Amino acid sequence: MSRKGVGLAAFDRSRLTSAQFASHGSSLRSSDAQALETQLSVFRSLLQQFAQTHAKDIRSNPQFRAQFARMCAAIGVDPLASSSSSNSAGGSGSSSLWAQLLGRSVNDFYFELAVRVVEVCGATRAENGGLIGVRELRERLARGRMEGAPEVTDDDVLRAVGTLKPLGSSYSVIKVGNKPYIRSVPKELNTDQSAVLEAVQVLGYVSVSMLMVNLRWTRARAQTAVEDLLGEGMLWVDKQAQEWEYWSPGFMLDVDSATAVGG
Repeated sequence: MSRKGVGLAAFDRSRLTSAQFASHGSSLRSSDAQALETQLSVFRSLLQQFAQTHAKDIRSNPQFRAQFARMCAAIGVDPLASSSSSNSAGGSGSSSLWAQLLGRSVNDFYFELAVRVVEVCGATRAENGGLIGVRELRERLARGRMEGAPEVTDDDVLRAVGTLKPLGSSYSVIKVGNKPYIRSVPKELNTDQSAVLEAVQVLGYVSVSMLMVNLRWTRARAQTAVEDLLGEGMLWVDKQAQEWEYWSPGFMLDVDSATAVGG
């Protein structure tokens, strides 16, 4: 009986020790969380001071603006996130970090840029089927830029498209190979279509036989993929070649522009 008593006492001590370890671990986690929150609060305060000091550079210098946005993202601050909510008593809703720190100009810059992105995508949809390269879109924006307006970078375009997400729109950024595109139609590209568009980036066009040789596809698979993209307006067909060639609209427009400039 005495041996049984010793066993139970040891079990009780073990259970008590486990409870103490659990309590100590919880205390450490709480302490670490508080310390981390304090550090983030300090970082945010320093970020605010930095933004106020360099507000002019952030407004006018696109590279500086991009670096500032990356600094925000590093500590979990979305500079374009804003709340449109307002209380029923007529109080004003909270504005974004851009607006709070830098005034409305930078905040409005991105939303106005988003409107211009939508306009360009709509105007070119018949040409490209709703899929336009970020560089091409930025160049189109630059051609219509008013004198004295801020320079627009690829990073600005991507952030502007990001502001459209809360609206539930079909605008999104996708990557085909290493090249980013803006998609302005809700249609998802399947794997074969993405592979064709990536192949088109090499020469500006593909043919069914090229896809069969390089991707080792059957003729039916290659034909289906290009015809789907052709039907969506994402490829144009040149029937004058010995074998039909399926061209990227953006590549053809770039060639036409370069020819016009050279002429």
